[in-house]
Amino acid sequence: MLSSGRHVTMLTEGTYPHVHGGVSTWCDQLVRGMPEVDFHVLALTGSGREPVVWDLPGNVRRHVSFPLWGPEPDCRRLPRRERGRFLATYERFLLALLDPDAGCHLGPELDRLAGWAREGRLTSALRSEEALRSLTWIWSMPHLPTAAARPTVHDALTATDLLEHALRPLGARIPDDAVAHAVSAGLATLPALAAQHFERVPFLLTEHGIYLRERYLGYRTHPQRTPVKTLMLAFYRELNTLGYRRADLITPCNRYNRRWEEHGGAPAARIRTVYNGVDPGAFPEAGPEPDVPTVSWAGRIDPIKDLETLIRAYAVVRAELPAVRLRLFGGVPDGGEAYRVRLEKLAAELGVVDGIHWEGRISDVARAYGAGSVVALSSISEGFPFSLIEAMSCGRATVSTDVGGVREAVGDTGVVVPPREPAVMAAALTALLRDPARRAALGRAARQRVVDRFTLARSVDGFRRIYRELAGFPETETETDTGADAGPGPGAGSAPSRPEAVLR
Repeated sequence: MLSSGRHVTMLTEGTYPHVHGGVSTWCDQLVRGMPEVDFHVLALTGSGREPVVWDLPGNVRRHVSFPLWGPEPDCRRLPRRERGRFLATYERFLLALLDPDAGCHLGPELDRLAGWAREGRLTSALRSEEALRSLTWIWSMPHLPTAAARPTVHDALTATDLLEHALRPLGARIPDDAVAHAVSAGLATLPALAAQHFERVPFLLTEHGIYLRERYLGYRTHPQRTPVKTLMLAFYRELNTLGYRRADLITPCNRYNRRWEEHGGAPAARIRTVYNGVDPGAFPEAGPEPDVPTVSWAGRIDPIKDLETLIRAYAVVRAELPAVRLRLFGGVPDGGEAYRVRLEKLAAELGVVDGIHWEGRISDVARAYGAGSVVALSSISEGFPFSLIEAMSCGRATVSTDVGGVREAVGDTGVVVPPREPAVMAAALTALLRDPARRAALGRAARQRVVDRFTLARSVDGFRRIYRELAGFPETETETDTGADAGPGPGAGSAPSRPEAVLR
């Protein structure tokens, strides 16, 4: 419990505590690193039937799964006297998304929709014939780009369904004695925005990957027609901007995210970079390399990790170094089975099936890094990836794609290549596999960089001070600045201030 009586409500979407991965690891580290702070977890999930896959520590006092695609919430109809007010609000909401020149803004309309969501009336209002007609009329206005795509009634029904599910979290309640901590932008911010508006609950936003960018990447392959995609991407874009502008503090995990957030409307004075961290004791030097030259990868089998590029790069490397192996450590999330099959087909087409080893999830992740002569990361989107700094802590040389905070993490202790360029990645891997002295030197430098700059204690202590500040406590002399906004300096590896000096 924070000494003001406040606790922390952690808001997640598709991650902790129902899914393994980098963001979930970060959440678990944060909770376990502050046993003196009470946490509630409000997890946005798919069906609501997803199992809890993390062992929740005792200071997680409450966990609620909020399904986006589960049974419909209570569908209480709006009183007749409110229907006109709802339609006017909904039309301004749609104009804020589709017509920038209309002078409408998302924030006030979202606040009004949240009021109906809290009463259990929003679902039926959004699915009414009047609301459907409003959408059909607005996105067919001749001056809007959506009109050229000739939206159909089916498009309107599809878009209404997607919007209704996306807006459901507006009805999730956060206790008024909380600090609301959304650990991603997007839908996880909806309960925080509502609680901030109605109960003045402090709102903290942490972004790992760039949520909006990942929505754009994901919608490239969605089956919906142009009017639907346009509306939904506009919703995510405007919600993203609203979250940036309203959050009391924003804590990106790297400078790349910070620049994106400033560009998206976040006030610079409310942004504090806090790098992710690892415990160097939990990821010690890996020791001798494997006898067979090996490229190792660890993560979840997901399109955002772009394993197609890694497999294509491996095929090029193997043509030069026939003995090399590729070991892939990580599980397939629910719904990702088709992607795994696609990767296996690609490996078969390239004739490298016998050299690729699908290892699945392992509990001792450090062993995955030690299994490689070189550790690779091929993602097309990242924040400040744990798999990278963990591999660095284990003293392994790395080849990584230049996305998110990767370059900030690696510095000059590894090789950074452009994303989606298999030939360039292959050349970097081949060069390192042929040069054991350089691999060893890079590995030593990488571990030292983690010890100096990216420790778990430093990261957790930064959030401890932020929670204390949002709970209403001024900074004390015993609290030291994280130094992250200026970049980790020579003293970045120094011991953090003692917890008892920050939270009592």
